This record gives sequence, C-alpha cells and structure tokens, in this order.
Amino acid sequence: MAKATKTIRQALHHPPQYAAYFAANQVLFNRVVAFYFDCIQAHEGLLALKNKEALTALEKLTHATGANPHPIMPLTDLAPDVPAMFRRAAINAALGSARAFSSSLKTWRARKQKHEAKQTRSGGKKKPFKERPPVPPRSWNKSVPFYASLWRERHRHGIVLKVWTGSCWSWLKVHLLGRDLPNGYAMGSPQLVRKGDRWWLHTPIEKIFEAPAKSGEQLTTAQTRLCAVDLNLDKHLAVCSVQTGDGTILATSFIGNGTAVSGCRKQLLGRIARNRSQTGIIAENEQDNADLWAKIRHVDEQIAHLVSARIVQFALEHKASILVFEHLGNLQPEKGTYSRRSNTKRAYWMKGRMFRYAKYKAWHTGGIITCRVNPRNTSRECHRCHAAVIRYNQGQPVEGYTPGAALCLCPQCQMRDHADRNASLRIGQRLIERTQEPLKEKPHARSQRAKRESKDSGVGISQDAKRQMGPSLPAARRGDHANGDGTAQGRRRRMGAPLPDIASQLRVHFE
Repeated sequence: MAKATKTIRQALHHPPQYAAYFAANQVLFNRVVAFYFDCIQAHEGLLALKNKEALTALEKLTHATGANPHPIMPLTDLAPDVPAMFRRAAINAALGSARAFSSSLKTWRARKQKHEAKQTRSGGKKKPFKERPPVPPRSWNKSVPFYASLWRERHRHGIVLKVWTGSCWSWLKVHLLGRDLPNGYAMGSPQLVRKGDRWWLHTPIEKIFEAPAKSGEQLTTAQTRLCAVDLNLDKHLAVCSVQTGDGTILATSFIGNGTAVSGCRKQLLGRIARNRSQTGIIAENEQDNADLWAKIRHVDEQIAHLVSARIVQFALEHKASILVFEHLGNLQPEKGTYSRRSNTKRAYWMKGRMFRYAKYKAWHTGGIITCRVNPRNTSRECHRCHAAVIRYNQGQPVEGYTPGAALCLCPQCQMRDHADRNASLRIGQRLIERTQEPLKEKPHARSQRAKRESKDSGVGISQDAKRQMGPSLPAARRGDHANGDGTAQGRRRRMGAPLPDIASQLRVHFE
C-alpha cells in the first residue's frame, strides 16, 4: 500500500479581537514547548526512548495525578489548567526540536573528532577546529496544532477551536475561507498558522491506495503508457507526448506561451532595474520594490501550477501511468543585462517548480509515478533512427543546428517534426532504453575532470542539484532556448505608468 499526504490551507474569517486571542494561545504554547525542551535537556536519557514512551515519562515528570501527586518539575508553576491534548502537542513539538538539536550536536562532535584525529596523524602543526557547536533554540515560534478535544463542529465553512485568550480557555467559532477537504482522505490534526496579520488553518490529509509498480516492472508490458515532458524557456513551456512501451506514439500536447511569460517577467525586472538606477541606494535589511518582486513571484507560481496541472490532466486523459522528465543540472544564465540574466534565472526556477508540482499532483490524482532520465542530446537526436538532426526555423536554410529553433530534420531518415516534440519523444524513449539496458542511460556523476562542452554546442554536463531544499531545479539545456533577450515590450514604459493585469493576460494562454 502507498500513502499520499498533503496540506489544505484555509484562511480564517473572524472578529478583530480573535487575533489577540490566537496570538496569546501561540505564546502560551511556545512557553510550554520551551519548558519541556528544558526538561529533556535535564534528562537526556529520554531521547533514547520512543516518542510514546518519552511522552509518558515527561508527563510523569511534570503532570500531577492521583498516583503522582508531586511531580519533579510541575507544569502548574508555568501555566495552570493546561488541557491534556494541548500539553501533549507541546511535548511532541519539544521532542522533535530536542532530537534535531541532539543530532546536530552529535554530527558536530564527530566532525571535531575527525579533525583532531587527522591532525594527530599528519604530525605537523595542529590547526584549531574553528567550527562552532550548535546551540539550543533561543526563541520559539511554533504554530499550535489542535489535537482531538481541542476542536469540534467542523463543517465546510466553519470550525470551533479551544484557545487560551490570555485569561481563560474559551471555545471560539471561526469561518473558513478556501476549498473544502477533498473526499477519500483521512484528516489529521489542524494547525493554526500566522502569516503576517492573517491567521490560517492548515489541515494535513492523507490517502491510502494500492502502490503502483515500479517503472521497470510497468514497462515490461507493451500496453503501458508513459507521458514524456520536455520543459522549455520560451514558446511552448511544456511539450507532452504519450507513447506506449513498444514505442507507439499516441498523442502530443503543446502547453503554455513561454514568450508571453518571459516578456512579462522581463518587463517587471526592467522596471526594478530602472528604479534602482534612479535611487542608487538599496537600504540594508529592507526589500526594495517589494510590490514588483511579489508580482514576479506570484506570476511564476501561478504559471507553474497551471502548466503542471495541464501536464497531469493530459496524462490522465490518455491513461498514462508514468511521467518522464529530464534530470537537469545546475546551469547558470548567460552574462548580460540585469533584467535578461535575472529573467533566465527565474525561468530555470519556474521549470523546477513545474517538475515538483507535477510530481505530487500526479501522485495524488491517480497514483502516477514520476521518473527522470539523462538529458544529454535529447534535442539533437532523431526519435526514429537516433541520428543527429538539423534544427532550423521556418524560412531559414535547412542546415546546421540552431539552438532554440522550432523545426528539425533528420538527414538520414528524412524525419520532419517540431523540435520540442522530437525532444519529448526522445525523453520517453530514454526511459524505455534504460529498462532494456539498465546501465546505459543513468545520469552522469559530477566530476571535476569532466570535459566542459562549449556554449555553442547546446549540450551541458548533466549534474545533480547541489542542495535538496533549494527554490527549484534551476536547469535547462542550452539548446532549448533562443539567444534573444526574450522581451515582449514594443516600447519603453514610463515610470509613472500603471502596469497591466499580467495574471489575467497570461491566463488566456492556459485555458
């Protein structure tokens, strides 16, 4: 069996005085978490126990009962009449923080011991170990989870929560804004989260379903359908092709207008650059042009969600059980003006969001698994005979290889097709070839001695992302985007002129 989990976020609509009650409730919760964290630090043996056993031991240390009237570290000295589930939620939060701190401290001690042992073996002058040890949290800002008995009467547009108002415990009824919980999911404990001046209710949900087979097992049958996706920077943001395990091509879809997205983003970045050139000073620890930066983020986020939803919808319509993407590495934008370089960089980030969003949407929607293959030469090889193709634009000489051109021709088998469609078909074939020859198409490992291809070749060395929690997978083949600046402006816009509604303009390309 497999499990799919996600979080439903709903905004709270409530009277103004409720905001102060929610804040007081969160302050009390963090005080209790800090209290239990100190208890764990004083009794480090608790970390060797399982969570359930450690919770029981901490309650014996802090909570007075008939069998334990005088606990060693009573919680009543800090806050009287704390509900049992509120206390247990704080204990679980403190245990998580304590285990994380203990793990970081253990890792630091191991690195220090390794450094000292290395200095002893070398016999030379000892260098001091300059890495500072981790320290316990100095402040606490955890959101409050609501276990059973802390909430009731939940329906589509409302819920009743038990909170500490600063003087007593009260039941508060609040209105929920946003989508309802979907059917077929089991609901977890909701959590009260503060974002700026607004309060949100985050509800984790999970669904249990039969686990799909791995890609290698599915592709043993010729009827298995896979949807290969080629992500681009301009023109079509995504080109999807559905094919069967024996290579039969069933359908193709071109999604999105990347030129409009890139042009709108570059327009906003150009305005930011002009604002900065006029002021000449950027305040320290203060975000400049906050509204423009927020608009750029929101447009990229919306487009990533729209494109990923269209990808998954297309795969479901054609009953595909596998999504295939390229395993992209860390490519850097080319040098140029600020707006051009920053525009390309954010286009890489948006491609990473598309992959990430499509992955979890496919898993939650229909149990579709996602794979990635080696991206080397997927745009340069023919999907029929795997020979090198000629890439050109309409009206240009049919010769050579023009990166970012729309059409391609195979001189060996005379295949003529859209270049991005050809690339998406090659991406799907790479996965099929990997099941037939397991060692053939695995991504290349990063190597300092690997020979770097020239920029005009259109091919980059496949590398894994350096970090797991980065903003996205900032990558694309050099051959998949044009060398132009990507601007959609016909003329320069004056400083005082209002910007158009970019989201409404871009939405028409995805509906």
